[in-house]
Amino acid sequence: MPQIETTADLACFYGTPSVLAQKKTIDHIDAHAHAFIARSPFLVLSTADADGWPDASPRGDPPGFVTVENEHTLLLPDRPGNNRVDSFHNVMANPKVGLLFFVPGHSHSLRVNGAARLLTDDALCRRVAMQGKPARAVLEVKAKEVFFHCGKSLIRSRVWDPAHWPDRAGLASLGTAVAEQIGFDPAAAEAIVAESIAKRLY
Repeated sequence: MPQIETTADLACFYGTPSVLAQKKTIDHIDAHAHAFIARSPFLVLSTADADGWPDASPRGDPPGFVTVENEHTLLLPDRPGNNRVDSFHNVMANPKVGLLFFVPGHSHSLRVNGAARLLTDDALCRRVAMQGKPARAVLEVKAKEVFFHCGKSLIRSRVWDPAHWPDRAGLASLGTAVAEQIGFDPAAAEAIVAESIAKRLY
């Protein structure tokens, strides 16, 4: 099956990027990026381990949950989860991360790539508390590349248009899906998931 194997082949196949695409990357969080982050309730955090194996993790809170500390620094609070901390294992081995921010209803997204470290300072965790509960830790990201991403994928998918959302009938709940994948009791799994959401959202 034909495939592209070199960067030269890639350039030949796809052609030259537009002027905007070539020049849009900046090395700091400017006013436009700041405004977007302040309105974003959801992002995807991308990391990779020492061998380069990738991971993408969803993160969300009320809009503006990521603090723009200055034009080069973002603070991402960590809330209670399942304690696998896959992203943080990766950061320990490879601090390079990527953030993909979304604003519901908005057609484009924002990408921030940089270097991260995990902070546990008590005062800092209290500063980004939610519902009176401090963050467990705070991921500090030093921005190296900042750029807006074209909205074509969001427009094509109609992801913000409820009229075009797919029928969810037949999709298993989280507890049932995981239980059947690993050979666990579905009722027990559903109870674990329900308790975690009810008691450990923050």
